[in-house]
Amino acid sequence: MIELTMRVPDRLEPKLRRMTLWLPTVLELSLMGFKTPTAQTVAEVIEFLSKGPTPTQVTEYTVSERAQQRLQRLLALNQAGLLSTEEQAELDESEALDHLLILLKTQAREQLMSKN
Repeated sequence: MIELTMRVPDRLEPKLRRMTLWLPTVLELSLMGFKTPTAQTVAEVIEFLSKGPTPTQVTEYTVSERAQQRLQRLLALNQAGLLSTEEQAELDESEALDHLLILLKTQAREQLMSKN
């Protein structure tokens, strides 16, 4: 891992300080370039992380009911072989987001365990 020094406007300092633990994930999510409705779910995750959640809150986090229902619909369409090209792209992005959330929750669990 590299250490990176950045200059940011003073007005961002309080927000960045709250999410220090989660900033690498926020940056990764921001740089992935989501182009489907999954981007709305990514925005929800970034909003959650911007509040500076505790590791316990991160391990308990779930995406919105809307996002869960949309994913269930995509999975059902995929199983039936009925996904459009756009829906396949959305499912792919959802899987990428899910992978990042798994890594984030693993990191949070490790932090919790190291405190015990």
